[in-house]
Amino acid sequence: MIETIVFDMGETLVRDDRYWASWADWIGVPRHTLAALVGAVVTQGRDCSDALRILKPGMDVGEAQLAREAAGRGEHLDETDLYDDVRPALGGLRKLGIRVVVAGNQTARAGELLRGLDLPADLVVTSAEWGVVKPQPAFYERVLEAAEAAPHETVYVGDHPANDVFPAKAAGLRVAHLRRGPWGHWWADDPEVVAAADWRIDSLVHLTSIVAEEAAAG
Repeated sequence: MIETIVFDMGETLVRDDRYWASWADWIGVPRHTLAALVGAVVTQGRDCSDALRILKPGMDVGEAQLAREAAGRGEHLDETDLYDDVRPALGGLRKLGIRVVVAGNQTARAGELLRGLDLPADLVVTSAEWGVVKPQPAFYERVLEAAEAAPHETVYVGDHPANDVFPAKAAGLRVAHLRRGPWGHWWADDPEVVAAADWRIDSLVHLTSIVAEEAAAG
């Protein structure tokens, strides 16, 4: 039986368009240039922030983020940043009695903004607020604490193999790999991802039928 479903944030619930566009504007490069470089580093298995360092060698991304915030050009999220299936999927899961948790690699500010959208979720928390980031095992220890369920009763949903699929599976959780965003699409048919993921989905609304099937089988 599935008791809890935990969701990644970026390119799972939230589009990253605004995030990268704002960075491109801040460092003064065309938006498509930065977007292309993000895609390039993703295919190399590198951290996506490396795209910024390619354009600005030696750049301290953390310091730059603080400078953006001081200039009034920090992070922003609103309803338009959510994928269309987020509210129907999360709301449908809660109606089925599933505990819904959102936990991903984001800043504390992103957590505040996402909580401000009043999602149908029991908990929204970020890596910055926990003080530990994916793919560290300690992050998934915190996920299980937040899930309030056994590992085999908990599903982690995400798009990134290295941050979501593999470490969540190693922690004993069940995993749904989402074919969304550059990471989800690039690795959708990777044999290791296919073997590791318990489910491969194209939309979050598929999770309600998965829960129903698991309940019937259990």
